[in-house]
Amino acid sequence: MNQNVKDRFLTYVSFDTQSDSSSGTVPSTEKQLKLAAYLADELKGLGLHDVEMDQYACVYAHIPASAGCARPGLALIAHMDTAMDMSGADIKPRIVTGYDGGDIVLNQEKIVTRVSDYPSLAQFKGQDLIVTDGTTLLGADDKAGVAEIVTLAQYLMEHPEHPHPAISILFTPDEEIGRGADHVDVKKLDAAYGYTVDGGILGEFSYENFNAAGAVVTVHGVTAHTGYSKGVLKNAILMAMEYQGLLPVYETPACTEGREGFFHLDRMEGCTETATMKYIIRDHDHGNYMRRQELMKDAAQYLNRKYGAGTVEIQITESYLNMYGKIKDHQEMIDHVFTAMERAGVTPIVDPIRGGTDGSRLSYMGLPCPNLCTGGQNGHGRHEFVSIQSMEKVVEILKYLVELYA
Repeated sequence: MNQNVKDRFLTYVSFDTQSDSSSGTVPSTEKQLKLAAYLADELKGLGLHDVEMDQYACVYAHIPASAGCARPGLALIAHMDTAMDMSGADIKPRIVTGYDGGDIVLNQEKIVTRVSDYPSLAQFKGQDLIVTDGTTLLGADDKAGVAEIVTLAQYLMEHPEHPHPAISILFTPDEEIGRGADHVDVKKLDAAYGYTVDGGILGEFSYENFNAAGAVVTVHGVTAHTGYSKGVLKNAILMAMEYQGLLPVYETPACTEGREGFFHLDRMEGCTETATMKYIIRDHDHGNYMRRQELMKDAAQYLNRKYGAGTVEIQITESYLNMYGKIKDHQEMIDHVFTAMERAGVTPIVDPIRGGTDGSRLSYMGLPCPNLCTGGQNGHGRHEFVSIQSMEKVVEILKYLVELYA
């Protein structure tokens, strides 16, 4: 099973592994089990030790340390599922060889990836890009990461003399719906450090992510005949709109960037009697993150004083915390990535994640776990693409990185 990273990637994207947040099963979709089983068989075929696919579709595998290395173990992690934003079924990837730097026509319906919309395309001139046919996403998020890790594993099994610590590999389901780490057994990894390979453009390296929570706001109205409702009717929809109006108008995803946080009204439904709003709350700074939660609670209390106790209910559920809270005490994890990229001729791009990864959860489960690039771009949609040369370079970075832990 001697494959390069490109061939592996093209194989993996042939599996439909879209997750489903509305599902109560683990994994959320049965089809994720098919890729998990395939990967387990592939890793066994490469000679990795203690390969296991558990009931939750988590795949574990281990590479023994090189001779004489007694340093703590290292884990490399990627996720198998693709996002719900667009179909991941029947993906038809196409290779644009020697990209000319112009717009890319994806299909006969003239769906076009335009440089004016995606300026980062310009830097890939001359490279070989894998693109979609315009009807699905590509799945580089995160099958590029899976392919890069497996390609590294093959290299280390074929070259045991390459210095490296004991390495544990983990592939997870359901990362895209925030459940990737729910059933991970960290003890099975037998590692002191970890990296997710789930980032974007070549050189991207993240050791900060959002603190994240979800909020459900329920507004209870009072119905009455519209012809005789003066002094009686309390329209839940209008009160819900009033609640939204109490939040800062410019602190939304469309108006923020970098480390700036936001409130995001993701869904609203209801009628005169009852209205429900679902929010996500995000901020890199933990103090601001907590203040955002308090502001939402204060808004509910204000409306309860205005319209009566129990009019507005709010339930806030924490999703994950900023991984930097756990990584800041392990500066060597950051330094090793900078060194590995430098040796590979790649300039690091330190970028806080405006989202989360399995690594943010795993960091608070005892495995500090920053995030490395995959080379993928424009994830979750039809304009997603990945450079073959970028994937090859990520494998090179990983080779240098494991050597630094030996």
